[in-house]
Amino acid sequence: MERKPAVAGYFYEAEPDKLLERIRWSINHELGPRREVGERRYRDIVGVVAPHAGYVYSGPIAAHAYVELAAYGKPDTIIVVGPNHYGIGAPISIMVRGRWITPLGPVEIDSELAGAIAARYRALEEDPFSFSKEHSIEVHLPFIQYFFPGTRFVPIAMWRQTLSTARELGSTIAEVAKESGRRVYVVASSDLNHYEPHDVTVEKDSKVIDAALSLDEEAFLRAMEKYDVSVCGYGPIMTLLVAARRLGYARAVLLKHATSGDTSGYRLETVGYASIALYME
Repeated sequence: MERKPAVAGYFYEAEPDKLLERIRWSINHELGPRREVGERRYRDIVGVVAPHAGYVYSGPIAAHAYVELAAYGKPDTIIVVGPNHYGIGAPISIMVRGRWITPLGPVEIDSELAGAIAARYRALEEDPFSFSKEHSIEVHLPFIQYFFPGTRFVPIAMWRQTLSTARELGSTIAEVAKESGRRVYVVASSDLNHYEPHDVTVEKDSKVIDAALSLDEEAFLRAMEKYDVSVCGYGPIMTLLVAARRLGYARAVLLKHATSGDTSGYRLETVGYASIALYME
């Protein structure tokens, strides 16, 4: 089973050479990390929160997440959990077999790990249709191919983004990852506040970022609701926080925060982006 790209030529370049140029542009942008491998801050890393907008807007911020992961070496598998923006297909969906195609080539699904997650958490449905239009997972694959060529992945899309779902899914990911003996990274794909002036977005984003740094998924959800922060991937973020704690990772660090106003210059209607890494001390 092959999943063809849905947003190549729209969220990122469709030609391989131009796409590689765009990834390097993201890395070397004034808001980017300006290096391809970071220095290890702590003993180990389990995953990151990273944005999923068009690369011209969020690419430099997303690059921070992948440069940070690269400092800790190539994983066996990367689990990418993203929101289901279109509300199509299953409430919580997974693909257990096949590969996704990008302009840089195919990315294989880790069928063994994906199958173990699906078998352990029965609310997950194997539903390729859920992913057919969704960009929140797709836009991470070229970064994964650039930094970790040949690494397999597991795609999970959340339309149902409740606290209980995030806790169940996060716990399952932690259990299966630990039992597998594989080196697994988790990417929570999410943008932050949407379509408000730059200063408003910065202020609102700070509330949910602070809560995420506490590794408290319930506090994160409360902050989002209290301050009316339109985070699109709050379920994936909460899932990562739960999985990290279950695996013994207790340190979260903000790598970079910016808005689309910082990258585009248009500050009247902005979207917030953050890269956050979760570590073991």
